[in-house]
Amino acid sequence: MNGLFTMLCAYGRSWIDFWNHFWFEKRAADTLAVMRILVGSMLVYTHLVWTFELPVFFGQAGVLSTEYRGLFQWDPSYRWSHFEWFPSSAWLWGSHFAGLLVLLMFMLGWLTRVTGILSFLLVVSYANRATGAQFGLDQINAFLCLYLAMSDCGRAYSIDAWWRGQRGRGVVASTVMNNIATRLIQLHLCVVYLFAGLGKLQGAYWWNGEAIWGALASYEYQSIDMTWIADQMWLVNLLTLTAVTWEVTYPFLVWPRLTRPIVLLMAVAVHLGIGLFMGMLTFGLIMIYGNLAFIEPRFFRCCCGAVRTGQPLQRGDSGTEIGKAC
Repeated sequence: MNGLFTMLCAYGRSWIDFWNHFWFEKRAADTLAVMRILVGSMLVYTHLVWTFELPVFFGQAGVLSTEYRGLFQWDPSYRWSHFEWFPSSAWLWGSHFAGLLVLLMFMLGWLTRVTGILSFLLVVSYANRATGAQFGLDQINAFLCLYLAMSDCGRAYSIDAWWRGQRGRGVVASTVMNNIATRLIQLHLCVVYLFAGLGKLQGAYWWNGEAIWGALASYEYQSIDMTWIADQMWLVNLLTLTAVTWEVTYPFLVWPRLTRPIVLLMAVAVHLGIGLFMGMLTFGLIMIYGNLAFIEPRFFRCCCGAVRTGQPLQRGDSGTEIGKAC
């Protein structure tokens, strides 16, 4: 009996150790800093695009009235947007350009702690005001911005880090919050891919292997003529079944060291394919940026070190980092 109790205690301690290691070990900021730059550039671009039709979508007399938004929101009182507070178009334009400046500062890592929080609030505010005109890109932007704002991503590759170095203050880039933010991004991506795959399995075209043809043949999304693939239905079937299998198995195969490189390379291939062949390049890129969370910080540190010194990467430096399980 004592032996069983000892075994159960050891088993419980192993799970506690795993939990603490998974969530609360310190992690360097390199990966999150690279993601801050890339995601921040996407935020600047996507919100800069609104400039061309700003009064149409965000003005008081625009096409998206408060009543219209109420039809899409179960409780509009919780879906605030700072655009509703402005009495004139001058305030609208002033807020917009100030917001772009905040997003640019976050991308560059200037006052990152403050600009990160403000950037997330801006992203949510734009999305809530433009209800009915947002897409999956806006949702991915929002949750990546939230987790980056929670982290200490400004401790590397940023103006903040450079400024601290100039003032002789050491920068401790490894923090627990970096690890927590990384884990949240990883788990959120697993949920996104799992439910996307399960949703596809409810459609008959994914089971019979014809779904990819339906996407490539649609003139609404088609950016490169792929109608020739209709004569190669075996390839259509292969691409369709491979894509849905990859999505469903992503949450399980992305963690082990052996299968992680394959899953991440598939992510690049799938999302670049979506971007190039279906005209959704921004969505494809933001998903690739999100998948960077599964790459160890040392990989980017080695890459940046090689760029600074002009020396090629050594095999032992970073060749196995993409495949290492966290």
